[in-house]
Amino acid sequence: MDLTLRLATALLTASLLLPLLPAQAQLAGHGGPVRAIAVSADGKTILSGSFDTAAIRWSLATESAEQVLRFHSGAVNAAAFLGDGRMATAGADGQIAVWTPGRLQPDMVVVGHTGPIVGLAVSPDGSKLASASWDHTVRISSLSDGGMSVLEGHSQGVNGVAFAPDGKTLVSVGYDLTVCIWPLPGGSPEIVTMPAPLNALAIAPDGEIVTGAADGKLRMMTADGKVNGEVMVGARPIVALAISQDGVLIAAGAIDGTVAIVDRKARNVMRTIAGFGAPVWSVAFLPDGTTLLTGGADGKIRRWNALTGAAIGSSVLGTPVDPLASYAGDHGAEIFRACVACHTLSEAEVQRAGPTLAGLFGRKIASLPGYHFSDALKSMDIVWTPETVSRLFEIGPNAYTPGTKMPEQHIGSAEDRRALTDFLARATSK
Repeated sequence: MDLTLRLATALLTASLLLPLLPAQAQLAGHGGPVRAIAVSADGKTILSGSFDTAAIRWSLATESAEQVLRFHSGAVNAAAFLGDGRMATAGADGQIAVWTPGRLQPDMVVVGHTGPIVGLAVSPDGSKLASASWDHTVRISSLSDGGMSVLEGHSQGVNGVAFAPDGKTLVSVGYDLTVCIWPLPGGSPEIVTMPAPLNALAIAPDGEIVTGAADGKLRMMTADGKVNGEVMVGARPIVALAISQDGVLIAAGAIDGTVAIVDRKARNVMRTIAGFGAPVWSVAFLPDGTTLLTGGADGKIRRWNALTGAAIGSSVLGTPVDPLASYAGDHGAEIFRACVACHTLSEAEVQRAGPTLAGLFGRKIASLPGYHFSDALKSMDIVWTPETVSRLFEIGPNAYTPGTKMPEQHIGSAEDRRALTDFLARATSK
């Protein structure tokens, strides 16, 4: 559809229907910045990875987490859906895990990288998985037999990787300013040097290569490496890129929390959205070409109409999806709100990135069945009581429970700590 017609349709639809839509909360479940977002082919499921070391499989229909995937020992920096319905996650631990939905452990683990993996790409035929790493290499792994080839050409960390739509080349970008276009199945790459370090990469359906750089510019090039355009989207480094399935729109997320929506053909910024003042680490389009997902430093995934810039849904407190709605006016509940992204109060709720707090007091640390705790926590002799929880937040998780995956946070007021523990005593014993 012509971009002008799409924009007019989106504006008309928003003006006619938006007042009738119920409030919807953004997807909240990670306990750290959302580093990666992948969308299933049918657009009904997304897979997110976070600095909290977990990946979450979400249903967009129910706006809920269907499965929390725990395997990696570091941040989950990349995620992908495979052609056979399985999923892949990769992270700071240098490992790739391949998952079947519903299973608690990976089907396969791919090792070989000696540094963090920050990008994944699936070949058009679904047979191979490419990974980009800060160990300066790109690796191509066979999903059928586990065979691997190593591509060495970058002199610094590789920040992005993508297959060309025809599957004949693989493209990688790095902090060393270079774009490497690798012929497949093998051969020396075409290397193009850019003016600034490259943090992100996406390839359009027609094969055009789009890079996002530390100088805030998008640069476009032909499939064979000829630079044919650029767009200045902001003053801060671009750290995330996505192109709509129809190739019309580019979303560029920046370190300052802005997301620029770019008309790829016209080479201009249509609008800027999502200015939260903290990095937007991941962006992805749904198959409709209009709905944009962003993953932020606050651990939340938000939806936007990329054409109008309007947020889809709301984070208004007290709506039916707010897990603390029934505790309105409770001071302890408001303090706990900072924890609700990771922890549930009841075993009946869908599990989030952290363990449930149901039955917390009287339980030994790292003893909850079904949750993957670090060895460091398992060796500690702590029983959760109002006093130990208060101490946790008085001196901080890193000091009280070294080796924890919990984000560092403090509650300086003794009165606030007491309100929190009083609330937990009431809310977790039901």
